[in-house]
Amino acid sequence: MELKKEINIVWLKRDIRSQDHLPLYLAEQSSLPYIIIFLLEPSIISYPDTSLRHLQFQYHSILQLNEKLKPYNQKVIVCYAEVLAVLALIADKYAVKNIFSYRESGIQLTYDRDKAVAKFCKANNIHWQECQRDGILRGTKNREGWDKQWFATMHSPTIVNNYSVRESVEWKNPFYINDDLLQQLQKYPTEFQPAGEDYAFKYLQSFVSLRGRNYSKHISKPLESRKSCTRISPYLSWGNISIKQAYQFIYNSKRNSPFKGALSNSLTRLKWHCHFIQKFEVECRYENKCVNTGYELLEHPTKEDYINAWKTGRTGFPLVDACMICLEKTGWINFRMRAMLVSFFCHHLYQDWREATYHLARLFLDYEPGIHYPQFQMQAGTTGINTIRMYNPVKQSQDHDPNGIFIKKWLPQLQNVPVPFIHEPYKMTLMDQQLYNTIIGKDYPAPIIDIETTGKAARINIWGHRKNELVKQENKRILATHTRRKTEDENS
Repeated sequence: MELKKEINIVWLKRDIRSQDHLPLYLAEQSSLPYIIIFLLEPSIISYPDTSLRHLQFQYHSILQLNEKLKPYNQKVIVCYAEVLAVLALIADKYAVKNIFSYRESGIQLTYDRDKAVAKFCKANNIHWQECQRDGILRGTKNREGWDKQWFATMHSPTIVNNYSVRESVEWKNPFYINDDLLQQLQKYPTEFQPAGEDYAFKYLQSFVSLRGRNYSKHISKPLESRKSCTRISPYLSWGNISIKQAYQFIYNSKRNSPFKGALSNSLTRLKWHCHFIQKFEVECRYENKCVNTGYELLEHPTKEDYINAWKTGRTGFPLVDACMICLEKTGWINFRMRAMLVSFFCHHLYQDWREATYHLARLFLDYEPGIHYPQFQMQAGTTGINTIRMYNPVKQSQDHDPNGIFIKKWLPQLQNVPVPFIHEPYKMTLMDQQLYNTIIGKDYPAPIIDIETTGKAARINIWGHRKNELVKQENKRILATHTRRKTEDENS
C-alpha cells in the first residue's frame, strides 16, 4: 500500500492577509508542503446574518492575497462546501498532519462547526492549532487581567511572514463555485470600500497623515465622519489587517503627529473593538437572547409596518431614513448613527431588537459578530448595566447635520426643502409643501409615529423595568463576568 504524502493545511476564515499571520507563519516554518483553503460554507453563507456584500469583500480580498502569493507558487483555494466535506476529501488523498487557523469568535453556528472539526481532527489524528486572535481569550470566566494582557499583546512584535517556493500540493478542487454565484462575487460595487490588504494600509496611511486631524471633532457627524474616521473597520472585520498592525501603525505615527490627541482617541476605539468581541467570546447568547434575562419579560408587540418602514428608509424622519439609505448603498455609517438607528427601532418604534439585528448585520460591510450583538443590546437597553441611550432623531439631525447636507445627499426628494424644515419636513404647511415642491405623504412619507409620545412611553417601560428583581439579580452576574474588578492599589 502506497503511503500518503504528508501535508499541512492553513484554513483562512476572518484573516485574509499575508502579514502578521501566525497560521501561515507556522506552515512556512514546517518542512511539509501545505495548502491554503478558504470556505464558502452553504450553511454559513445562507445564515440570515450574511449577505452578498460580505462574500464579495472576502472574495476580492482573496484575489489580492493570491497576487501576493503567486511568486511563491502558492494560492488560496476557495471551496464552496462544508468544512468537513473538504477536510475529508483532502485527508482521503493526503496524510494531513496539521491544520493551522485562527480561533474565531463567531456565532453559535460557527462555534458548533468548529467543535465538529475538532472531533474530526481527533478521529483522524490531525493536530489542529487554533491561534489566538487580536488579544481575544477563550475560556476566561471574567475580565480579570484582560486589559493588561491586551496591551501586552498590542505592544509585542508583529509577525513578519516570509514565503518560500516549495513543493506544491496537487489537489484538484471539486468544490467549485457555481457560475451564478461566481459572477455575483466578481461584480464588486464601486460604492463599497475596496477590499484587500493593500487598501487597509492605504486607508491607515491617509488617516494618520491627514484625514484623522478632525477625528474627535467629526466622529459623531454622519457626513464628515466618512472622511475623518479611520474607515478601517471592514479590513479589521475580514482580517485584511490585524488589530495589532493597526494599533502599532497609529501608535508609531502618533509620535510626530500634530494631532496626537485624535490618534490617541482612535487607539482607544481599537481597544473597545476587542473589548466587545471578548464579551461575545465569553457569552455568545448575545446573538439571540437578552444578556440580562430579566428583559425577556418585556413584551414588544410586533408591528410589521414599522419594521418595513425602518428597513426601507421610509419612517418620515429624515436622518433615520438617510442613514438607512446610505448604509444600503455604501455599507458604512458612523457609530453614532448606528446607535441612533437601533435606538429608534427599539425605543421609539418599541420593537424587539431581534427583529433588526440580522438586517443591519447584512448591510454592514464591516459586520463583526463580536461587536454587533453586544453593541446592539447595549443600545437596545437590554443589558441592565449600561445607561439607556434614547436618541431623538430630530435632535441628532439638528446637532450633527444642521444644514441637512447629509440628508439631502441620500434623500434627494428633500432637495428643495429649506434648512428650517429639513429636520422636520412634516411641519411644513400645505402651502410650504407646494412652494418647495415636496408633498408630505406623496414625495416623502409622513412620520409613522409621534416621537414625543413614543419616547415617553419607552422611557417609562424600559427605565421602570430596571427595578425588576430578576433584572437586578442578573446585573450582579453581568458585572462580575464582563467588568474588571479594581485592585487594592486602584481602590486606595
